[in-house]
Amino acid sequence: MNTPVTIVQLTDTHIRPAGEKVHGKVDTYENLTHVLQQLRASGQRIDALVLSGDLTDNGSPEAYRRLRDAVEPVAAELGAQTVYVMGNHDERAAFGSELLGNDAATIDPDVTHDSVTEVAGLRIIALDSSTPGRHDGRLEPEQLDWLADELRRPAQHGTLLVLHHPPIPSPIATTEYLKLERPELLQEVLSGSDVRLIVCGHNHLTGAAALGGVPVWIGPALSYRIDPIAPVGRHRGLVGFGYSRIDLLGTSLVATAIEATPAETVYDRTEQDVLDQLAALAAAETR
Repeated sequence: MNTPVTIVQLTDTHIRPAGEKVHGKVDTYENLTHVLQQLRASGQRIDALVLSGDLTDNGSPEAYRRLRDAVEPVAAELGAQTVYVMGNHDERAAFGSELLGNDAATIDPDVTHDSVTEVAGLRIIALDSSTPGRHDGRLEPEQLDWLADELRRPAQHGTLLVLHHPPIPSPIATTEYLKLERPELLQEVLSGSDVRLIVCGHNHLTGAAALGGVPVWIGPALSYRIDPIAPVGRHRGLVGFGYSRIDLLGTSLVATAIEATPAETVYDRTEQDVLDQLAALAAAETR
């Protein structure tokens, strides 16, 4: 069996400059630092942090610096690689300068920020599905050609594909309107490839589907959530945030949504206590 690999997906962080809140209510920086502290305190092995778009709320350089200064020290402490992915609220020049260390003067806003990162034999391909000035998603022909070329060489443990805009339908009118355009073009490129899971954000809700047989995971937002069953004719945002844990277990990539909104503990037992209880129940059933 392959050595387990654990990826944490943080999406739709929507960080703003100091003192500002999203929609005047949500302190997204506090949400982010709460989760980062949770990761530090967990003692879990985390191999990479993948931040899958809408990292800032308005693309300001200050907001990117706040994000970077919060994330990078924790990633270094965990020994985790960081993968930053563009979303529709992000701005390419500030993103490239503040997060990728590129010279701002050389950044062409028409050139996408796509990347490949290898984590313990698992290939993570990040695609920039943003288009300046638009909230829906698009992959340019040259991006699809680049992706096809990358996928011609299989990775040791397969590929995790990350993009901000989901390439799947949504039952909610607003998120359906803002999804990835022409997902069938991406599906064609992925056919027969080693992509095991597509990870997205954007919708501010947790969801799953498939694109041409490849599983698609929409991770919960780290800022706030959309009500997926709001009254007819309403579009409603709610307090609440979370993130995703994605594990390579054998040949499977397993996605788990993690609720991060502070809540009262129902119980807190040791793992060994639970295993002992299950073993006792199993022994009783065989008598």
